[in-house]
Amino acid sequence: MANPFVHVELNTTDINKAKAFYGKLFGWTLEDVPMGPGMTYTMVKPGEGTGGGMQKHPVPDAPSSWLAYVQVDDIKAATAKATSLGAKVMQDVTAIPGMGSFSVFIDPTGAALALWEVAKK
Repeated sequence: MANPFVHVELNTTDINKAKAFYGKLFGWTLEDVPMGPGMTYTMVKPGEGTGGGMQKHPVPDAPSSWLAYVQVDDIKAATAKATSLGAKVMQDVTAIPGMGSFSVFIDPTGAALALWEVAKK
């Protein structure tokens, strides 16, 4: 597949409750990673298949929801193409140092999707 799903992320209103629930439900390994002052990202390691993460929802008053990430070769071009096709960018291209870059958009039907470009080595 040219553009596979590579990461799934839970943006949640209650990170501790989510970690307890999913850890017990699926037996996932959950690893907290400090991301700067006051922010922790929990990596989800299922053992096989696509991994993901959990974080406190970055949008105030938004409900908890899962977000899928699709890998692209050129994050800026793919984000621009999504916009040209009617998407609304919610998070413009943002770098995660040493890892890659992502963006988030809402498609013309109202569904959220994220794009991911692996950092060039």
